[in-house]
Amino acid sequence: MGGRGFGGFRFDFGGGFPGEGKGVGRGGRGMGPGRKLGSADLQLLILALLAEKPRHGYEVIKALDERSNGFYSPSPGMVYPALTYLEEIGYATVATEGAKKLYSITEAGLANLEQNRTTVDTLLEQLAFIGKKMDGVRRAMSGNAEEGEDGEGADDLDERRGHHGWHRMSAPLKQARRSIKSALIEKYGASAEEQARVAEVLERAAKEIRGW
Repeated sequence: MGGRGFGGFRFDFGGGFPGEGKGVGRGGRGMGPGRKLGSADLQLLILALLAEKPRHGYEVIKALDERSNGFYSPSPGMVYPALTYLEEIGYATVATEGAKKLYSITEAGLANLEQNRTTVDTLLEQLAFIGKKMDGVRRAMSGNAEEGEDGEGADDLDERRGHHGWHRMSAPLKQARRSIKSALIEKYGASAEEQARVAEVLERAAKEIRGW
C-alpha cells in the first residue's frame, strides 16, 4: 500500500472492495488489494484533506492513518514531496509557522479536485472500507469480535452464558477458534466462488474434527 500494514495481514477483499474493476484512479489502479497507491492518487487524497482545512504535513499523515484505521500511513518521505509538488504546480500554497509549514489548497487545486471528484470519492470510500475491515480484524484477533455491554469478548460471553462449555476449552483451541473468526472476517465481501471455496474448507475441517 506504500505505507505500513497491520501485523503482516494481506486482505482478500473479493468483489466487495469499493471501486474494484471500475478503473478507479489515474491509470486505473486505485487502492485495490495488494496494490500500491500511486503518487497521483496520493496527491488527490492530500488535496481532499486540504480542501477540508489547511494542514501541516504530519496532520496529513495522521488523517490518512486514522481514516484507514492504521492500515495506510504514508511515510514523510512520500507526503512531503507530494506537498512540495502540489505547491510547485499551483494546487497548494504554504505558510511558514516557525519551523513548520501549513499547506492550503488553491482555487486551481479545488478545480482539479472537482475534475477528479469520482476518483477522490472512491479513494476516500476505500480508506473508510479498509478502516472498517481493520477494526473487525483487530477485534477478532483480540477475541472481541462479538462484544457484550461491558466489552467482554465472544469467548467470555459464551463462558458466562454457559454456551457449549467454552470454559473447558484449552488456550490453543480458543486461539484456533479466534484465528478462524479472523480468517472469515477477511473474506467479507468475497466473490461467490471464493465463499464456496471457504465453505468447502470448513466442511472438510468439520469432518476431520469429528473423525469422519
